Amino acid sequence: MSANDAPTGAILQRDQQTYAIVPRTPVGLISPEVLEALNLVVKKYAVPIVKITSGQRLALVGVKAEDVDAIWKDLGTDVGQALELCVHFVQACPGTSVCKFGVQDSLGLGLEMEKLFVGRDLPGKFKLSVSGCPFCCSESFVRDLGVLGKKSGWTVIFGGHPGARPRIGDVVAEDLTKEQVIELSEKLIGYYAANAKKRERAARFVERLGIEAIKQAVLG
Repeated sequence: MSANDAPTGAILQRDQQTYAIVPRTPVGLISPEVLEALNLVVKKYAVPIVKITSGQRLALVGVKAEDVDAIWKDLGTDVGQALELCVHFVQACPGTSVCKFGVQDSLGLGLEMEKLFVGRDLPGKFKLSVSGCPFCCSESFVRDLGVLGKKSGWTVIFGGHPGARPRIGDVVAEDLTKEQVIELSEKLIGYYAANAKKRERAARFVERLGIEAIKQAVLG
């Protein structure tokens, strides 16, 4: 079976026989109900590997093709995007919810951005991150769009990338309120959607257009 024939929400693995699925776990939060469902599914379908991903999601790896649809039904979660050209996820650190270093509510902002942006169709893959303090535990400088909390407000970063051609993102604006972050994020994602080439990640988009041109377009 080829990757094009993969069941819904499944990623063909290197053995060319089994699949990985990635249940959606907004900002890495997992409820007791989802944990219980995961436990039952892993045992029922003999899933050999359960792995926490870099995007704070759980990957169930080694799933048989004939089990994929049944697993999604049993889990009862939304399908997490992995290969689609869209916003895949928002990762976030604990922020002021529990962390002694947190200076901003990264979980709260992350959840709001998750609801607004995840699944939105775009020219390329797009990943977001929200860090609640300058330690930047959620890797905001190496995500397509990152947000970093400081005592003076939020910083918005655009065009980061952690892959084979890594790039530190550019600061677009600082000392923002939560509402201003969401407004600016809408503008940045919208500008990227309208002007990026197909499969062009934000890092390459910034390299092609230049961050100053992008800032002028979204900041006026």
